[in-house]
Amino acid sequence: MTDRAAPPPLLGQGMPWQELSVGRRFRTFRRTVTEADLIGFVTLTGMLEPLFIDATEPGALGPRPVPAALTHALIEGLVLGGMARGTGLALLESHLRALSPVRVGDTIWAELEITGLRPTSSGGRAVVDCAVTVRNQHATIVMEYTVRRLFAGRVMDEDSVR
Repeated sequence: MTDRAAPPPLLGQGMPWQELSVGRRFRTFRRTVTEADLIGFVTLTGMLEPLFIDATEPGALGPRPVPAALTHALIEGLVLGGMARGTGLALLESHLRALSPVRVGDTIWAELEITGLRPTSSGGRAVVDCAVTVRNQHATIVMEYTVRRLFAGRVMDEDSVR
């Protein structure tokens, strides 16, 4: 029997740093990059290059490439939704290598590995390092990046979740 006075667990809550360990691996859901993603992103950011907005442009990357920044943003959204929602406090540093074009219609996903974990001296937080490998529907590696984030620890009371 459950205690009705205690609030139920929050669905979709990310992991506190204490649940992470060096070497632990994760995989995101997959996501197909759409024409709307491309147009919305380049319009929002001002990346209005013919390469991205003219479907007839015979660019060196082939048909309908998307900016690497869009690929990175989509993967970070998948990571946040699966691992860091509510517990990821800050992106501190990232180093990115785009290896192969991503195009409208490609389906992307990522594998993550925790490569570093260092508790901070105060606040119950930790700096977490990850290596991220992004692949397309053919399992081709299209991007690799490292990221350093500040993560929250276990929540002690309900008010600190808000």
